[in-house]
Amino acid sequence: MNTEELNDKKEIEKESTRNFEELQDGSEVSKRIQPWTKQITLRGIVASIVIGCIYSVIAMKLNLTTGITPNLNVSAALLAFVFIRTWTKFLQKAGIASIPFTPQENTMVQTCAVACYSIAVGGGFGSYLLGLNKKTYEQTGVDTEGNSPGSYKEPGIGWMTGFLFLVCFIGLFVLIPLRKILIIDYKLAFPSGMATAVLINGFHTRGDHMAKKQVGGFMKLFTFSFLWGFFQWFYTGIEGCGFAQFPTFGLQAWKQTFYFDFSMTYVGTGMICPHIVNLSLLLGAVLSWGLMWPLITNLKGDWFPANLPESNMKSLNGYKVFISIALILGDGLYNFVKVLSIALINIYGRLKHKNLDSAVGSQNKAIDGLKQNEVFIRESIPLWIGATGYILLAIISVIAIPFMFPELKWYYVVVAYIFAPSLAFCNAYGAGLTDINMAYNYGKVALFVLAALAGKEHGVVAGMAGCGLIKSVVSVSCILMLDLKTAHLTLTSPRAMFLCQAIGTAIGCVVAPLSFLLFYKAFDVGNPNGVFKAPYAVIYRNMAILGVQGFSALPQHCLQLCYGFFAFAVGINLVRDLSPEKIGKWMPLPMAMAVPFLVGAYFAIDMSVGSLIVFVWHKLNTKKAEFMVPAVASGLICGEGLWILPASVLALAKITPPICMKFLDS
Repeated sequence: MNTEELNDKKEIEKESTRNFEELQDGSEVSKRIQPWTKQITLRGIVASIVIGCIYSVIAMKLNLTTGITPNLNVSAALLAFVFIRTWTKFLQKAGIASIPFTPQENTMVQTCAVACYSIAVGGGFGSYLLGLNKKTYEQTGVDTEGNSPGSYKEPGIGWMTGFLFLVCFIGLFVLIPLRKILIIDYKLAFPSGMATAVLINGFHTRGDHMAKKQVGGFMKLFTFSFLWGFFQWFYTGIEGCGFAQFPTFGLQAWKQTFYFDFSMTYVGTGMICPHIVNLSLLLGAVLSWGLMWPLITNLKGDWFPANLPESNMKSLNGYKVFISIALILGDGLYNFVKVLSIALINIYGRLKHKNLDSAVGSQNKAIDGLKQNEVFIRESIPLWIGATGYILLAIISVIAIPFMFPELKWYYVVVAYIFAPSLAFCNAYGAGLTDINMAYNYGKVALFVLAALAGKEHGVVAGMAGCGLIKSVVSVSCILMLDLKTAHLTLTSPRAMFLCQAIGTAIGCVVAPLSFLLFYKAFDVGNPNGVFKAPYAVIYRNMAILGVQGFSALPQHCLQLCYGFFAFAVGINLVRDLSPEKIGKWMPLPMAMAVPFLVGAYFAIDMSVGSLIVFVWHKLNTKKAEFMVPAVASGLICGEGLWILPASVLALAKITPPICMKFLDS
């Protein structure tokens, strides 16, 4: 039976490759492409809204618990396929004719859904926007220099939605004129976009047999995850109760956050994330909660006053936050310089060899004859749309944003939008080469610069608002290029894709603040001892304070530790790049290591369990694992993610679970 399955899969893979090559070569399949106006369908928009809303809630939960959100593009493409295929099958059984489901429509749904949930991921709800609220302001120390009185802004549906519409929509128009240069002329790979395209083309060539297996796997794990979340709810009567606090490795380990909390969301996330990410999280957890924090706690009264609460920035929490910042900055700045250097060197090389390129015109003509290039160029987006959209939204932003944030002066906004197009191009070019979106690091640079320029009174708010402005423009424009690469390879019209991206962004700008406020009102968001710690809110606010007042914000001996961990992050990256095959592949990721320093070890254990499941599955049946892991992981993530909605409604209605399950020392 196993041999037959393997043979079937080999045949399916051959068929998938053959059909994809036909799409590449402009065969009969590609000649039947519908006009761009028909690629966008009503059922596709409905599917996009449903998937986008579900993933917005899931992404918001991940943002507000640990701050780590995996790339869900592949999962969104799979869910889009499942949704539309189920829809068409249902209509067929009811005797209603429906239009065929094409790779182009699948790309549209995936693009629109990803654009929607990307606002929840990158909108700053777990970082710079939440860092503006009163609770984070109090956590970072009311008497701290630079954290001036009244420098906070409570979350509100009105200003958050308006701010997101301004800073996210403008990113759609920045790189429109450079679309052909980045994807066709420079032939940048954009690996994530390419992988999504190959997956979508594969969905539509595998046949119903394999699709049914994926759908079946997804539905089984979705149902299990949803019911498991429902079952766990009954045992969470008060704070600190339930399976999430199960002392898996004993009570002493539990006190240091080493336990398995039975979260299917993080098990599924661990199945999607590479092994190196999960192992890096585990290493960071052992290093911090297993070694450093117990040792520093023993120095209470020597390194920091014994009478301070643990949450105070001059106490243990200060070491947690600032060492995390040192790791994040070391890793981020190294990759920022590396990717920017690669991009600039490549651009310089292309300009220098421009004449050589013209000498191989025949080769370019052959490439231009490919069907993808023909569709991509024919369905062009007029240049005036990009220019008009950018200038108009920039003018509105210059007027409106200073009203939302008086600390961020209008001339700062003008300068930001002057530099934004060049920053967006560098980031998109770098992402095309390395698949690393460095938008967060561009945002951090803007945060430090604006915090320093605005001064002690207004620096924190101006820095965080300016961070969101730059980060959003750079990130949205990069995501657009990734999706355009997918559109290029699936023969989808760029016009239709741009319109779907705009629809998804508009939906996301409304859904993301609503899903955030659902969590904010129903749960204790920002509590360092609770489930929804939102670690990056404290990190970003402290970055802004650091930009305003310098190193005087650090507790005793913390600066030396920060230097060490900053150098550690840079050193690990150097080893990875200089010796990628021998030693580099075993090196941890500093950015991943930094998160458990502040959050705890429990979620790293969950994600490692997910990684272990994938490892064992590959050992038992590699072909089946490659095919089924995305479906199974998506089911686990979506099931528990969907349970969040009724759980939030119950919390808002003040309906408490009937039982508290808690473990005590005998």
